[in-house]
Amino acid sequence: MANVIKLRKGLDINLAGKAAKEKVATAASSVYGLSPLSFPGITPKVAVKEGDHVLAGEPLFVNKACPEMGFASPVSGTVKAVVRGARRKVLMVTVEADAEQQAHDYGKADVASLDGEAVKNKLLEAGLFGYINQMPYAVVASAQTQPDGIFVSALRDMPLACDFEFELQGNEEAFKTGLKALARIAPVHLGTGAEQTAPTLTSVEGVDLNVFDGPCPAGNVDVQINHISPMSKGKTVWTVDPTAVIFIGRLFLTGKVDLTRTIAVAGSRVKSPAYTDVKVGTPLKDILNGRLTQEEHTRIINGNPLTGTHDTLDGFLGAHTSEVTVIPEGDDVNETLGWIMPRTKEFSVNHSYFSWLFGKKKTYDLDARIKGGERHMIMSGEYDKVLPMDIYAEYLIKAIIAGDIDKQEQLGIYEVAPEDFALAEFVDSSKLPLQKIVREGLDILRKENA
Repeated sequence: MANVIKLRKGLDINLAGKAAKEKVATAASSVYGLSPLSFPGITPKVAVKEGDHVLAGEPLFVNKACPEMGFASPVSGTVKAVVRGARRKVLMVTVEADAEQQAHDYGKADVASLDGEAVKNKLLEAGLFGYINQMPYAVVASAQTQPDGIFVSALRDMPLACDFEFELQGNEEAFKTGLKALARIAPVHLGTGAEQTAPTLTSVEGVDLNVFDGPCPAGNVDVQINHISPMSKGKTVWTVDPTAVIFIGRLFLTGKVDLTRTIAVAGSRVKSPAYTDVKVGTPLKDILNGRLTQEEHTRIINGNPLTGTHDTLDGFLGAHTSEVTVIPEGDDVNETLGWIMPRTKEFSVNHSYFSWLFGKKKTYDLDARIKGGERHMIMSGEYDKVLPMDIYAEYLIKAIIAGDIDKQEQLGIYEVAPEDFALAEFVDSSKLPLQKIVREGLDILRKENA
């Protein structure tokens, strides 16, 4: 019997351009790219050289602190370039794909016959362990730790997010196998939404099933952890994106790494928003080819509008990215007396515009403007209204800014990840980059506790 948890805090933002539940084809790309920036907390060490030939599933780079943790190439082909930034930081490894794809065979395995260590070793060998994150710190998990639990959220409720139930179609067996494999390591907690009805999600065996009923960010795995088994100092749990569970299941079923995923191509600047099947590292220009209503004054986001990263057509699909969204940039908007106009087409949390009179079902074509500059932090409780966690969000942000580590620990920094503050950043009247602040705070805390 599933445990139903009702949440009342949060905010649903109904943006225009939601993907229709149908798939469109995306042609195979000639070049794919995998970025270490998709895996927070690792120090990458390149395992290949330009000109080397790799098979799908062979490592492109490893974690310098844990050399046995590789990161699998999404395709077979020739290493085209190792792109570096300041101080020779590895930003991207690109692979020119073979016309006929080949994958390294790691061998099929019966999950029921393996113990937790064998599952870990299999994931490390195949370059998939890096898709598992850990709390605290919201970084790639350490293979040397034994988690108290593993949490998977199958509910995606950020604006324009990919519907996992639609992605799950045709991948049910891989998802169930992935959950069974993870359950050999530690107890698995699966979080779903009240409106999700797929049998694979409602009658899954061998996991603790929890149903979350409430507005965004009910789908955030850290919010779910807070209500199921709250974090504390010294406790470690792992979190796994549901698509990564499918990747893991495919490995045990076929013995090969298949990083194909279903993503939503959405946003008001996309013609006929829909879903498409692509591999991790697919160029954004191939995903969006012929699908944009216009390229000028347009914001391309590798992810959803709240937590995704600003990108260009030269970018590559991130390892954890479940949607590519395109919205207006807003840099060409000129408003005469904009501050005094009724604004029936603009979204407002505090009823500042008349648009609230049209009800919650109205869709909004919002652009990327912040609409104001950074200003002093106002202790108004606005963060708490959209963050359904038992923490004092505003005081925690102040403690991070002040660098007070003791106060951060007391206020619950071990329980949060940057994306938990995405909605707070959206409603923040002070215009602070809250997700960036939280990420920097977690990195400093992790370094101090190392």
